[in-house]
Amino acid sequence: MSERATSDNISVPYENVPKAKRKFNSWVNNPVLEDYALRYAPKSFRKWSEYAVATSAMGGLAFLADFAIGGSLGISYGFTNAFWGIIAAALIIFLTGIPIAYYASKYNIDMDLLTRGAGFGYLGSTLTSLVYASFTFIYFSLEGAIMAQAIQLYFGIPLAIGYLVSSLLVIPLVLFGMTLLSRLQVWTQPIWLLLMVAPLLGIVIKDPTSLTAWTHFAGESPSGTSFNPMLFAMAAGVVLSLISQIGEQVDYLRFMPNRTARNHRKWLWAVVLAGPGWVLLGAFKQLGGSFLVSYIAPHIGFKSADEPIQMFTIAFHQFIPNTFAVLTIATFFVLLSQIKINVTNAYSGSLSWSNFFSRLFHFHPGRVVWLFFQIGVAICLMEGGVFDFLNKVLGFYSNVAVAWVGAIVSDLTINKKILKISPSYIEFKRAHLYNFNPVGFGSMIIASAVSIIAYFGAFGPMLQAFSPFLSLALAFILAPIIAIVTKGKYYIARENPDAQPAVVTFSLHDQIHDHAKPEMTCSACDYSYEREDTTYCPYHEGTICSLCCSLEKDCHDMCKENQNIV
Repeated sequence: MSERATSDNISVPYENVPKAKRKFNSWVNNPVLEDYALRYAPKSFRKWSEYAVATSAMGGLAFLADFAIGGSLGISYGFTNAFWGIIAAALIIFLTGIPIAYYASKYNIDMDLLTRGAGFGYLGSTLTSLVYASFTFIYFSLEGAIMAQAIQLYFGIPLAIGYLVSSLLVIPLVLFGMTLLSRLQVWTQPIWLLLMVAPLLGIVIKDPTSLTAWTHFAGESPSGTSFNPMLFAMAAGVVLSLISQIGEQVDYLRFMPNRTARNHRKWLWAVVLAGPGWVLLGAFKQLGGSFLVSYIAPHIGFKSADEPIQMFTIAFHQFIPNTFAVLTIATFFVLLSQIKINVTNAYSGSLSWSNFFSRLFHFHPGRVVWLFFQIGVAICLMEGGVFDFLNKVLGFYSNVAVAWVGAIVSDLTINKKILKISPSYIEFKRAHLYNFNPVGFGSMIIASAVSIIAYFGAFGPMLQAFSPFLSLALAFILAPIIAIVTKGKYYIARENPDAQPAVVTFSLHDQIHDHAKPEMTCSACDYSYEREDTTYCPYHEGTICSLCCSLEKDCHDMCKENQNIV
């Protein structure tokens, strides 16, 4: 029997200690505001179609940082190295994104919960929450800087003030989570696609030789127009920093409806296109940025040629003669693009910070609080001039991001499917996980450390350039090795009889048999949740929801002491 000490140093059984019901503030209790930030997304909340979820996920891909990245790579490394670097990175990002998108959509969980059950453990994934949060605020600041550049050019507002405007503008849109974001992305997507493609086609139609000029563009590359393996690797390394974008796609895909016999084809297409398929559009935009830089650099020089507002102002001007109209349309396009992506960056960041702080401090004031924290961090980065160090920031970050994703993918594909050491399902609840699993956590730490050392030149210039590839290879190889050595001991601390989600079988007559599990009342907070989000708690002597389990700090994980507890 587990005990604890009272103020009189008398040990009493846990079950004899009165426990007050947990109370959440109104932000946490409002599912529209909270958006199940720390939970499994219940079927009762997932009312959107496959098309609506996929379109919402794709709507977040409006970011113009891709154009800025492609333009910057074209200037720094020339067309040839930039082109092949973008293609190679896109292929890696697509392949690694498939299992992540599939499992997150199948189990209706976000990137953090997926990471917990894919070899990192309950506290081990805290580090990855920080890595993912870093991704969201780095890109929020980059996108915000692009928006501020447009505001400065059109309205004459100084950049410092533009940073504030571009950041504060997204807050009211993100407050209402998926409920509002799904509408925003669906309504604005056709307009955005038209404004993105039209200027590129306009230049090619008006000046067909622009394509030849692009393929012969050398920029400031030391190798000119010829291929250089090290410059290729450096270009690919910058693009590979975007590998974490799959996390933002998953933040939408977790709201996919259940896969059934009737919708399984639509479901798979939606998951692939809105999950790893994001990089197809991303690579197109990066190549478009490289193309636009080669076209406008002779007119304005290299210094500001990688700024999207400059790219599209000159591009629109090729078929719209009126200067004021051109500037207005280009500014509107940039503002629309940046709002579409930064609501996603802010939203995903609020989810990551919620997960990070809830596990470290057993404290959750609501996703909305961490939304403001996310905006504050991003403003500081913008004011510090993060856009001016684009390639260096992303090149360094990619070493850690690639190790994280590589470890997850290795566990989902090799350890689960081939070696069958990892559980076949995704367990995300604290009550059933070890705090640290060396399979994912260890492989990520080792791969990140070695690749960062290589990034700073300790192993010579070649491995310095290829450090992100080294990081990916190490993480992918180490995860199964560690799993074999540890015999999978640290995946499950306590067996969960309700681990599998509601069973769905496909009949010969294409009918759906959904053996749904009933809702359970949490003994800690008295709210009801779908069974996938609950477990038994010996401390509270009853069912407990995953959030209350995460926030409980007095139980000292007593449920894991007795392996017979289910």
